[in-house]
Amino acid sequence: MGAITRSIANNITTGGVFTSSAIINASVTGITVLANTEDGITLISSQTANNSASISFTSGIDSTYKAYKFVFSSIHPRTGNVFEFNMSTDGGSNYNVTKTTTFPRAYHNQADTSEGLDYDTGRDLAQSTSFQDIGYSDLNASDSFSGSLTLFNPSSTTYVKHFINNTTGSNFVFNFFAAGYGNTTSAVNALQFKFESGNFDGTIYLYGIK
Repeated sequence: MGAITRSIANNITTGGVFTSSAIINASVTGITVLANTEDGITLISSQTANNSASISFTSGIDSTYKAYKFVFSSIHPRTGNVFEFNMSTDGGSNYNVTKTTTFPRAYHNQADTSEGLDYDTGRDLAQSTSFQDIGYSDLNASDSFSGSLTLFNPSSTTYVKHFINNTTGSNFVFNFFAAGYGNTTSAVNALQFKFESGNFDGTIYLYGIK
């Protein structure tokens, strides 16, 4: 027993914390749930669209974290091709937060006949409550796009709500860098993602960032 006690003690710091070498696959048994966190990022929830009109996150966005990251995985439109989002301050009853945004992009097609870096003035907003475009994809059966959107300090009742979006498509490859802010000092507590028209498939993950 003394040897076991000494072995345990050698794997505990002076602050009473287990060292990284103390926890290995063979060192613990009976664990059924581990905290879903890595590098300060915690998975809160996920939703999968299956020929769905929209995905709305109406819970999990509060003062627990200072930033929230939405990760888009293989988003594929059924009919339309412009993906967009909006914010809500009333739990999802209305998605109409006033926004000012910017929309630069880089692009390159598979045929290597068109490429560039420009600013898409038709997709930015100036004090508008409209949904903000954050990406688009061709309608080919195998094409989709993926990326992420980070919303900063949404529960603040002092400051406006900044966001940064980065998505990339396939076939005609785009890299979208939409960014901006929701011009409200009310807490933002819900987001909705949808296509400008039509239904879509794909999964969106919601993470909290410490």
